[in-house]
Amino acid sequence: MSTKPTTTDLEWTELDQRAVDTARVLAMDSVQKVGNGHPGTAMSLAPAAYTLFQKVMRHDPADADWTGRDRFVLSAGHSSLTLYTQLYLAGFGLELDDLKAFRTWGSKTPGHPEYGHTTGVETTTGPLGQGVANAVGMAMAARYERGLFDPEAAPGSSPFDHFVYAIAGDGCLQEGISAEASSMAGHQKLGNLILLWDDNHISIEGDTETAVSEDTVKRYEAYGWHVQRVEPKENGDLDPAALYAAIQAAKAETERPSFIAMRSIIAWPAPNAQNTEAAHGSALGDEEVAATKRVLGFDPERTFEVSDEVIAHTRKALDRGAEAKKEWEKSFADWRSANAGRAAEFDRIAKGELPEGWQEKLPEFETGKAVATRAASGKILQALGGVIPELWGGSADLAGSNNTTIDKTSSFLPSGNPLPGADPYGRTVHFGIREHSMAAEMNGIALHGNTRIYGGTFLVFSDYMRNAVRLSALMHLPVTYVWTHDSIGLGEDGPTHQPVEHLASLRAIPGLNVVRPADANETVIAWREILRRYTKEFGVGAPHGLALTRQGVPTYERNEDAAKGGYVLFEAEGGTPEVILIGTGSEVQLAVEAREQLQAAGVPTRVVSMPSVEWFDEQDQEYRDSVLPPSVKARVAVEAGIGLTWHRFVGDAGRIVSLEHFGASADAKVLFREFGFTADKVAEAARESIAAAQR
Repeated sequence: MSTKPTTTDLEWTELDQRAVDTARVLAMDSVQKVGNGHPGTAMSLAPAAYTLFQKVMRHDPADADWTGRDRFVLSAGHSSLTLYTQLYLAGFGLELDDLKAFRTWGSKTPGHPEYGHTTGVETTTGPLGQGVANAVGMAMAARYERGLFDPEAAPGSSPFDHFVYAIAGDGCLQEGISAEASSMAGHQKLGNLILLWDDNHISIEGDTETAVSEDTVKRYEAYGWHVQRVEPKENGDLDPAALYAAIQAAKAETERPSFIAMRSIIAWPAPNAQNTEAAHGSALGDEEVAATKRVLGFDPERTFEVSDEVIAHTRKALDRGAEAKKEWEKSFADWRSANAGRAAEFDRIAKGELPEGWQEKLPEFETGKAVATRAASGKILQALGGVIPELWGGSADLAGSNNTTIDKTSSFLPSGNPLPGADPYGRTVHFGIREHSMAAEMNGIALHGNTRIYGGTFLVFSDYMRNAVRLSALMHLPVTYVWTHDSIGLGEDGPTHQPVEHLASLRAIPGLNVVRPADANETVIAWREILRRYTKEFGVGAPHGLALTRQGVPTYERNEDAAKGGYVLFEAEGGTPEVILIGTGSEVQLAVEAREQLQAAGVPTRVVSMPSVEWFDEQDQEYRDSVLPPSVKARVAVEAGIGLTWHRFVGDAGRIVSLEHFGASADAKVLFREFGFTADKVAEAARESIAAAQR
């Protein structure tokens, strides 16, 4: 087969075209074999994905986690075969049998790409638009990483300079999260981000005219992006030469993110299925697959046909990757020799270790004094800021309320921003009123590596973030959500802002640890434990959500057992406990006050503070039984939210002081009194539980 280049700007041979068409055949056959999937987009996008993986991106298939690599995000995750075929062709570890096992039990090729499951997959995508925001987060992290390790280097000269590429479809750009993230990227002038839009005019319900009539390219111009449009060849296929030229122009534009609109025909060149909605999410059928293979010059009687010549050609990506990595390692070695201190910091951070003496910087709060846990959290962040440089974050425009400003003099903002403290490598991120994209950007930041990210908003707005929070749990990412104003205790803003069902709802997400500290000292332990859990020494990571009070709460003596999720805050006096009162957050004080009443009446009462149900569940049975002895049947749980969490802890004789309805607009003290969150009510519930336990 000829290897003569057919274009002048891009080396594109007949063998390259055959490899692209092989990817199309593999996409058809993979879906046809399992009987379901999304073949059409993988077929039409094959030239774009091949151009990226074989002609553009800096990566090493033999070392998919190489620090210096470019990142690739397939936001249109339903078209997972777009990625899987390129991972196979380039030599990332997938083989033909993995494509034959597409969407089946135990395979490396699940229906949507999953981070940590398949080598070369940078993020779990599926819910549309998430990947766009992930890519924005990766681009943000790349800039912050450069600021940590090589801020003085000229643009494009640092070993920490690389690009983030993403492919998105119409569905991704219709989802609001992509609009939030794209606005953020334009504002931040993320010149290291290149987004390719598959403009195929097809969605599940047919032509996109059913739902969309805006000018998407002009929308991205308005966001402040550098935009280009790539027209297809006369036959309707994507034009690799035109796309390559557009990507080179995008790489040269360092002051703005780049948006490339690629007009494509879904399922090209299937004779009957192309440009149809059926090709989006259904197998083409044996006859159409055979007909398409004839068009492409493949044997219609063969399946999963890959010539030795094609795979030998595409696996040269391994040689190119090794060479690129070798060249990068030389520049990295030069950087190390010139930056000994930063190199030591890089090694520490890359190993997932925290700096020596970081815990000594944590504040300790005076007992008895009323402090809002959000305020305590803010003081902790500011204390840690000076000793953990990789820790950064901010808020969805609520920093003054969330207390998430780690450095008041340093804002993560691009060059040219007029605000005081604007710094491309700044510590404090202003995510804007974009909670959904904030959470997904945080996922991208965590996925990129070498930094530690947190982000804040009100707990009630965690609903806006939920899909991204769920994905952070699915991917075991070390991200920290700072959710303040965690109950009716926020007061006069009323029921629209008062979370009721949110704590129970978030605890229902597998792999998410919700931490609701009772006071300032528990907040210290919570932050310490969260950061400790994000070290490699601890093992598999998990996201954490801190639920913090607006109002002041009494400060108790620090008890290290708070890191176990639940512990005895005050022991029963005068014998074995007759009743156990379990509280979280601002309601622990009610349990403490109720205990005083009960003890005065001769009822030995234990108070258990349980800041994290998930951490408590991790403890061995012996410890859990020591905190909640099975022999003590009389129990009361008190939390200013729905009681769904607490039934399994209080048992049949137990009682729950909870809020099973929405709140109201009034002063916090009034609301707690009117809705029954008082020491008297907790004590009354304790007496009822004792009576029930004696029956």
